[in-house]
Amino acid sequence: MKAIGTFSFSRWWAMVLKEFLQLKRDRLTFGMVIGIPLVQLALFGYAINTDPKHMPTAIIAADRSEFTRSFIAALERSEYFRIIGELPDERAGRRALARGEAMFVLNIPAGFTRDLLRGDRPALLVEADATDPVATGTALGSVEQIARSVVRKDAGGALSYLAAGEAPFGVHVHRLYNPEANSRNNIVPGLMGVILTLMMVLMTGLAMTRERERGTMENMLAMPVRPFEVMAGKVVPYIAIGLVQITLILLVAVFVFRVPFMGNLVSLYLAALLFVAANLTVGIMLSSLAKNQLQAMQMTVFYFLPNLLLSGFMFPFQGMPGWAQCIGNVLPLTHFNRLVRGLFLKGSEWWDLWPSIWPLMVFTAVVMAIAVKFYRKTLD
Repeated sequence: MKAIGTFSFSRWWAMVLKEFLQLKRDRLTFGMVIGIPLVQLALFGYAINTDPKHMPTAIIAADRSEFTRSFIAALERSEYFRIIGELPDERAGRRALARGEAMFVLNIPAGFTRDLLRGDRPALLVEADATDPVATGTALGSVEQIARSVVRKDAGGALSYLAAGEAPFGVHVHRLYNPEANSRNNIVPGLMGVILTLMMVLMTGLAMTRERERGTMENMLAMPVRPFEVMAGKVVPYIAIGLVQITLILLVAVFVFRVPFMGNLVSLYLAALLFVAANLTVGIMLSSLAKNQLQAMQMTVFYFLPNLLLSGFMFPFQGMPGWAQCIGNVLPLTHFNRLVRGLFLKGSEWWDLWPSIWPLMVFTAVVMAIAVKFYRKTLD
């Protein structure tokens, strides 16, 4: 063979043009080059907020007076709290916190105003869902300041003696489910969903494209099987892999990181299996759309990024704007984070988990239907 010799600018330029033409033909790769930076800029610039506002707060009011009304109004004016209504008793308040319907519950005891005027220094109780200490920390830190502002505003004239000396009433804060505000208790259970999302979608996303690249797709197309049968057959082995990963993560979380597990083990596995099924259908759908394994991996990254940032795993879900929360509520990782944190830290019952279970069921059914529709019966 003749040696190529010295460097040739024309040969080098021909290779450059060839690569640009190949990128031009691969529209998915070109779209990822443009799309992923734009998505990251949009999410970090507009959707991510580590100081959430307007968090749902319920009221248990056994005493109503000018002072209690002023305190409730001051909570809303602080922008950290959004009053969603009144509850009849403490049991209803704990249930609202367990189901995630409220982040805070303000309990005003009977006889509060009477004891306040007598100078007995009564106390209000604020119970908080502290599973995510980042989300509730700043809001709880503002409660004492809000109480002092109410005293300065309402303790005038004949009541000026209330403003003298120490505060005339106290505010007791109870951080439920994570009283030590340990971020590890919040992050480690959430990692179960993150790991399962990446692994399940990636592995199944490569399944169909691997068949196509190895040339075994012709044999599969010649088999007398329906598209749904192909999808279901490819999903089952990865369910077993998912069970192994769930068990491993659970053991490490409990025995290595000492994360308390307060819930039912069967409920955890049922919820995790449903979540695994949702992500496996996504992987099958991506593999049906992709032409090769590189495209399948690119689409997996594009799917994984919003799940990571908009699910409440890394940043407080309540701090996101409405449009970002709407996107997050479509993603399965958002609901699984609520499920697994509820089971680990709250000991939630199955019926308390239902608001996060049915969205996973709907997501799985819809994505599976799309995957079957786009399944290629021919190589064209």
